[in-house]
Amino acid sequence: MPGNNKFIKIIIALFIIFLAVESVGYYLGTNTTSPDNKIKTKHKTSLNALKVKNTVLKRKLASFNPDGIYIVVDSGMNRLYLKKGNKTIREAIVSCGSGNILKDPSGERQWIFDTPVGEYKVKSKRTSPLWTKPDWAFIEDGEAIPKDPNKRIEKGVLGDYALGFGNGYFIHGTLYSRLLGRNVSHGCIRVGDKDLKIIYNAAELGARIYIF
Repeated sequence: MPGNNKFIKIIIALFIIFLAVESVGYYLGTNTTSPDNKIKTKHKTSLNALKVKNTVLKRKLASFNPDGIYIVVDSGMNRLYLKKGNKTIREAIVSCGSGNILKDPSGERQWIFDTPVGEYKVKSKRTSPLWTKPDWAFIEDGEAIPKDPNKRIEKGVLGDYALGFGNGYFIHGTLYSRLLGRNVSHGCIRVGDKDLKIIYNAAELGARIYIF
């Protein structure tokens, strides 16, 4: 059966070649997918992924930075930061809301003296501002609420400058500089004279104010 013998030899030869190729492939595969290489590859992939995420986060954070000058107020620590981009131009010790509650003797109204938190804008700028005393100021002082609007006006209480950011709230000066750094205001942000002048001159109308 010479034909069969020849066929068997061909089969054996092909089998040997197959084994040889598999062996080479095994060793090559082992060499490129060893535990150490797998760890290195995985580490490299993780590092690259972190770099990509970091780049994305930096771009997002950069997009949150307002253009130009803006103000950040930490009402808990009583600190105001005048900023441009990531740079702090001026840090000031201030006084924010006390959190006290005042009730109208009639029982119909009450006021909570908190500094509002959130994002605002400088809506007005005044030099030598006048204070129009609200009802609560008279109640707090134990005085009758006047019917004449002119009797509500007081000079010199708000300092030399005031920046209004809505709903009767201002960043302004104070007669009680010794209390700066404490939560003692009725909701406005009190600032010392030197810091206030710099803030007033730097922050334009429309400048953003972030209070937390």
